[in-house]
Amino acid sequence: MAARPAFRMLRWLLRSGTRGCTSGAPVTQLHPGGGPPPAREELPTRLQYLREHAAPFSAFLTDSFGRRHSYLRISLTEKCNLRCQYCMPEEGVPLTPRADLLTTEEILTLSRLFVREGVDKIRLTGGEPLIRPDVVDIVAQLHQLKGLRTIGITTNGINLARLLPQLQKAGLGAINISLDTLVPAKFEFIVRRKGFHKVMEGIHKAIELGYNPVKVNCVVMRGLNEDELLDFVALTKSLPLDVRFIEYMPFDGNKWNFKKMVSYKEMLDTIQQRWPELETLPEKESSTAKAFKIPGFQGQVSFITSMSENFCGTCNRLRITADGNLKVCLFGNSEVSLRDHLRAGASEEELLSIVGAAVGRKKRQHAGMFNIAQMKNRPMILIGG
Repeated sequence: MAARPAFRMLRWLLRSGTRGCTSGAPVTQLHPGGGPPPAREELPTRLQYLREHAAPFSAFLTDSFGRRHSYLRISLTEKCNLRCQYCMPEEGVPLTPRADLLTTEEILTLSRLFVREGVDKIRLTGGEPLIRPDVVDIVAQLHQLKGLRTIGITTNGINLARLLPQLQKAGLGAINISLDTLVPAKFEFIVRRKGFHKVMEGIHKAIELGYNPVKVNCVVMRGLNEDELLDFVALTKSLPLDVRFIEYMPFDGNKWNFKKMVSYKEMLDTIQQRWPELETLPEKESSTAKAFKIPGFQGQVSFITSMSENFCGTCNRLRITADGNLKVCLFGNSEVSLRDHLRAGASEEELLSIVGAAVGRKKRQHAGMFNIAQMKNRPMILIGG
């Protein structure tokens, strides 16, 4: 298969737990048991504190259908060093003036507010969050918030190998890496830039530093990369990866077409033909993924079925864009500016009322893929995923 050279390269990179990385820096061995990597010595104390001081969940973050929103995704920047076809229009997007983007202090102020109301997981997104100069400091300051259990990041992996040791020390607990092909030439076609080997090095570094699982996000598009499904699954045989196959979703400027979308059931059927022993894993509460595992394999595969089988009924996610707008649904075009209210001097009580009103207006489910394709919404790059 065309992806075999990349597969062999990654296997070679991971064959020795003590080899030097390309930067020449020493590399640590994998953590036995693969526990959460950052701040391991303080983890039991931190979790004990969180359990003992758990507060009743905020009414402001509970919608009219009883969904509790405990997961906040914050976009740190609209800029990106790649140009992925499904994320950004080929001609690019007009960027928000810097003065209109959230400052670091505004990000932290909003984070404190949401965590105090019950958010226990924050994921940093973009754009590409790792091109923001103070990303390590932001992670470190978020890590100080009492009640926050998990800090994650979604990255294209280009800068990951260089920054991950610092991010781990700062408190980064979870990593999602975008990778849509194992063929270097196809990678350049999809993202319109070079960088395949840097992404592979980033995956390698995450595994070395003990992240388990390392989540790999793969947007599957017919005629482009659906022929690599089995190659991605094969990576999970000896690596602690959670390869997450994502249905192609419509956003402004990405030229979505139903015929390009490969449904979850079609992908699953392809994989089961090769591995009929594939087992279904229990679904976690509020998970967006349907998870499966091949017996004897170290990792697993998952499917994000936003289009064919939505998971709106258990959605617990809110999003803040880089310019400070609150989005209660990824596919909805309704937004409210928290930035403007912050800068106008709104009190915490006023901010909570604004957030609560927005959450209260959240619909039972999104409009469906064909209606979404006709709706005006931001390009993915300006939402943050």
